[in-house]
Amino acid sequence: MPTDCISYQTSGYFSKLIQDYLDQKSELKTLYNHFPTLENFEKQIAEKASNFDNHNRIALVSTLKKQYQNIEISDSTKQNIELLALENTFTITTGHQLNLFSGPLYFLYKIISTINITKELKSKYPSYNFIPVYWMATEDHDFEEINYFNFKGKKFRWNKESNGPVGRLSTEGLAEFLEIYSLELGSSTNANTLKKLFEDAYLKHDNLADATRFLANSLFANYGLVIIDADDADLKRAFIPYAKEELEKQTSYKAVQETIEQLKEYTVQVNPREINLFYIEDNLRERIIFEEDKYFVNNTKISFSKDQILSELENHPEKFSPNVIMRPLYQEIILPNLCYIGGGGEIAYWLELKSFFDAVNITFPIILVRNSVLLATEKQAKKADQLNLSWKDLFTKQENLVNAITHKISAFPIDLTPQKEILKTQFQYLYKLADQTDKSFSGAVKAQEVKQTKGLENLEKRLLKAQKRKLSDQLQRVIDLQCELFPNNSLQERQSNFSEFYLEKGEQLVPLLLQKLKPLEMNFNIITI
Repeated sequence: MPTDCISYQTSGYFSKLIQDYLDQKSELKTLYNHFPTLENFEKQIAEKASNFDNHNRIALVSTLKKQYQNIEISDSTKQNIELLALENTFTITTGHQLNLFSGPLYFLYKIISTINITKELKSKYPSYNFIPVYWMATEDHDFEEINYFNFKGKKFRWNKESNGPVGRLSTEGLAEFLEIYSLELGSSTNANTLKKLFEDAYLKHDNLADATRFLANSLFANYGLVIIDADDADLKRAFIPYAKEELEKQTSYKAVQETIEQLKEYTVQVNPREINLFYIEDNLRERIIFEEDKYFVNNTKISFSKDQILSELENHPEKFSPNVIMRPLYQEIILPNLCYIGGGGEIAYWLELKSFFDAVNITFPIILVRNSVLLATEKQAKKADQLNLSWKDLFTKQENLVNAITHKISAFPIDLTPQKEILKTQFQYLYKLADQTDKSFSGAVKAQEVKQTKGLENLEKRLLKAQKRKLSDQLQRVIDLQCELFPNNSLQERQSNFSEFYLEKGEQLVPLLLQKLKPLEMNFNIITI
């Protein structure tokens, strides 16, 4: 089966909100700035150029150079960092948690989407520079979300205590973990390459932020990727006025609550708090709460008066960490950013934020759903052909797929609709008779119709069940193939780690994905490897 794609909307794996956004439904138009088309970037460039504080470029470039000083980087990445000092340079950004060993496959797809769109933009608008940026979520503190990954159906978890920002977490203790995982990788050339990559990343760097930077840089430095850790005092100085407004006026809460009212027919991704900031130290990241004219740090004895907390913010901005509501604003303040690329869940919460951006007069970026990919081996693609299955079939929920295939390959029709139609015709005649007599007879006809229709429906279900048993061998081959491609009845990209496919393709994996993925086409790609 050749390389193919299906639309996000028909894949069955995207929420109604994302489907309606992709369909550009009129009721959502006020929730974003410009829809992601190549032509719309021209307007976005003009708006961002007029709105962005170019003084922030100085701290940005200085911080990036400091963060890269102990890591070997490519000429393209080095050049891109220097270009960020220029007013005609803009970024395309994606963000991701510091998942152990990169976590699920879509880590690659996010970054590749970001790299590829910068190439398209440079071709379309050659007088500007476009830099791909990976924003590491170093300030997140939910270690349970990132301390594991799946490899060939097995879960590998790093058992360690962590309460503070995960980027500052020591990598001590990962040697034993890596040793266990290395046994699963085997001893092929590609396996040994992976082992060295992970050893160099996690055993030669002291914290999770540095380890993740090394890993991402090793995979993507040749494509000019710039990796940023925003847990930095110099970067946060630009954020001080907005953090101050959050502490004093709770602007984000008011604005986002209004937007949530517009989204009441959808599942709301995140709900704002009255103050959407955390207070952080090495082993602490807790919410800031305002009660009885004082500011408290949740689950601690730390408290501030208004003057004290504003003084703390001015002197130590690095101790104030934005949550999911405020982080996008922080990003757009310190980066000359045009577009944010994320998964469906991320785009859903970005759609809650435009009114907040408007309230604080910061340009809202274009928001783009990242590429999604299903990787299939040639053997799996051939098996799908032999079973006469399309990719659309394989994306179908398993029960529905099995039912559809049973109907398709059955030697006789399982659908009793013709018999139901005959029954309906017979009862139409009986209803005419009932019209000529009393209501009690009409009621008896109705009861009999319900009973006999239900009887046919039950026979139809039993017939389907019997055929499934008879055709079980063929159906099991369909089920086995779908389970290989959709582990745990979920998307492969959310379950598997890239190392599983690196063993197969090695250094060709990333170039292959870069060649195939077209972010602005917004389709679910199926790639045979």
